[in-house]
Amino acid sequence: MQAQGPRENAASRVATVRPLQIRGRFFTAIALQPAGPVDDRFLEALDAKLRETPAFFENAPLVIDLEQSHGLDDPRELMLLAQELRARKLSVFGIQHGTPQQVAAAASAGLIALPGGRSVPVEQVAARAESRGRKAGQGGRDAPGEAPAPAPAKMITQPVRSGQTVLAEQGDLVIVGPVSSGAEVIAAGNIHIYGRLRGRALAGVMGDTTARIFCHALDAELLAIAGLYLTSENLAADVPRHYVQAFLDGESLRVEALK
Repeated sequence: MQAQGPRENAASRVATVRPLQIRGRFFTAIALQPAGPVDDRFLEALDAKLRETPAFFENAPLVIDLEQSHGLDDPRELMLLAQELRARKLSVFGIQHGTPQQVAAAASAGLIALPGGRSVPVEQVAARAESRGRKAGQGGRDAPGEAPAPAPAKMITQPVRSGQTVLAEQGDLVIVGPVSSGAEVIAAGNIHIYGRLRGRALAGVMGDTTARIFCHALDAELLAIAGLYLTSENLAADVPRHYVQAFLDGESLRVEALK
């Protein structure tokens, strides 16, 4: 057998230590918040909601929000709840807002603990505060008493295909082209779609209730603004479909033609 030189050995080592890549991904998860005990009444209400808006839950990851729950600190109870959800084809994988006892119970039930969905990570808040402090010390635009500079819009100049997710963590999202069925566009601010919207559009995901969704043609699977949503099943036959805007009016999400 011919001996390998130093370069060949180095190449072999590189090949053996790079069989995969680890990358960050953003996904939209649905939070299910039990407001009382998980009993027959709860399951009946859940089944009614699933019949009402089946497309909203299809293939969506789901977390159990325990902020208003009573009990559910026994691993067997959480495991039973997870089984009931999975039996209904709901992809539950974790909990949030749990007590230390609930977090421990969730771990025993094979569920992970997650932070609150709309919260900004404390590290990100600290980094932004530090950045503003540096700019203030240098006489920058973010000095005390001045409004911070608005976040620039994220622009996508090609169609968003089925299975794709486009996220604007800050500011508006502008799509120059159609959004296909099975695609998802998400923004902290407004969403502007210069084309047909067939997939899911979620605006104001950080809680901005003034956010709006604009599109040239509406055939959406889901519209959501600051947590309130409409699915294709909820859009009435008389809802305008061309050159429209979606916005919040109190506790309801409205769709109107652009004037």
